[in-house]
Amino acid sequence: MEFLWFIVVGLIAGWLAGLVMKGGGYGILGNIVIGVIGALIGGWVFGLLGLGAGGGMIGSILVAFVGAVILIFLARLIKRA
Repeated sequence: MEFLWFIVVGLIAGWLAGLVMKGGGYGILGNIVIGVIGALIGGWVFGLLGLGAGGGMIGSILVAFVGAVILIFLARLIKRA
């Protein structure tokens, strides 16, 4: 059941990051991948900063969203280089 929530959080976070970063979304599978990798990046960044986002679904989406935005930003920087 946790795996399903992880996928749902990744999907929502990837979709939101696509909207905020003006990418228009990356499709269902792309949003899930971006959101899941973003969750890993966001968890790492929040840990470095000593921040916690809470233990609920909204906190998980927030952390994954921040990580997904960072991921998209870095991917665009690399693409331009």
